[in-house]
Amino acid sequence: MKKIFLFVIAMSSLVLRAQNDSQTLRFTLQECLEYAYSNSYDRQSMELSNRSQQLSYEQSKEQRLPSVNASMSEGFSSTNYSSNFSGNIGVNAGVAIYQGGQINANIKKEQLATEQSSLEITRYDDNLAIQILQSFLTILGNEELLNYQKSVLNSSREAMKQGKRKYEVGSIIESDYLLLEAQYASDTNNIIDTQIEIENNLMNLKVLLSMDPMKDLQIVSPDTSIMQQLSVFPTLEEAVEQSIAYSPDLKISSYDIDIAKQSLRIARANFYPSVNLSAGINTGHNNFKNMGQQFGDRLSEQIGLSVSIPIYSRGSTKLRVKQSEIALEQTQLSYEQNLLSTRQTIVQEYNNMISTYNKYNVSKRTKDAYLKSFESYNVQFQYGSITAVELLQQQNSYLNALNNFIQNKYSFILQRKIMDIYMGK
Repeated sequence: MKKIFLFVIAMSSLVLRAQNDSQTLRFTLQECLEYAYSNSYDRQSMELSNRSQQLSYEQSKEQRLPSVNASMSEGFSSTNYSSNFSGNIGVNAGVAIYQGGQINANIKKEQLATEQSSLEITRYDDNLAIQILQSFLTILGNEELLNYQKSVLNSSREAMKQGKRKYEVGSIIESDYLLLEAQYASDTNNIIDTQIEIENNLMNLKVLLSMDPMKDLQIVSPDTSIMQQLSVFPTLEEAVEQSIAYSPDLKISSYDIDIAKQSLRIARANFYPSVNLSAGINTGHNNFKNMGQQFGDRLSEQIGLSVSIPIYSRGSTKLRVKQSEIALEQTQLSYEQNLLSTRQTIVQEYNNMISTYNKYNVSKRTKDAYLKSFESYNVQFQYGSITAVELLQQQNSYLNALNNFIQNKYSFILQRKIMDIYMGK
């Protein structure tokens, strides 16, 4: 009863959707990806982080420019004999001439971090694409299964009708007819289960798309020629080579190495002298009498060059350098580990792709064979050559082969498309 109730709700939903067909979203896989990339809150957050990092990079370049400060002060002093107002005005500037390469290293470090941040978005996109692909294909598989189940249901209905006529004329016993009725009920229930499963699959897809669950979503099946296209494989060497060249994970690890190198340069810069240039202009007054003349008389200009030479920092600079060297070695080890893991993953995924393709081909031939046999048994049952039990046994064998075929078909498509994503396609 629960399944029938859910089926009624699902059918009512379909009627409402038909009335509002103009509001139905019909998405291909590519459109699903584009919608998810535009609406994912996690992705938008990552884009904001990337923009923040870009601002840090732009600000780091301004460290080469001089800093300029203006100052102004006004004071009042009073004694038993007099009271007086006084003030000073000045503009001072300073610029770093040399800091052991620290400024350039920091700019480079911020640039690398900005580029790495963009790669993290790419990595997120790839992972999201795999999840959407899996959900999309699950829906396609269940929709294909539903079409087959409807065809089987038609056969069950006809077999049940024939069985009823045969039972009424005494050609078969009651138990055989009841078996045909039970099979028809079971096939009907299978359709209800699959329709509910499709609704659940669509809801899971909407979650991945960051889509309002109340929106009506339908997916568009790809062209049937896709199977022929997907059956053209790269070689294992091509798959590994292209995956390593594209891999966002490896590129992010590579950036970790470059960033660690710049951090080491920054740490070593503290061993070198720093040279700074400063300049300023100042004036003031001692009271409000003849202020203009006072400002002119007190006008002073200065320029200076300062050199700071590190002699002893109680080992702190040496410690930071050693720690930066260790951090660099750790990033290099991490990159080598990621490189090995990537190779292993691609080889494993490639083998899985070949395996699922072979299973798909075998299950397709098996399904076609059982279909022919099932159709033949239907004809034999009509002429009374076989019993209902034999017909139902053959139908169940066909259904098992059919389920296995659909599962293998979409497992292969998933593995093949995952390989494309790894290769940057």
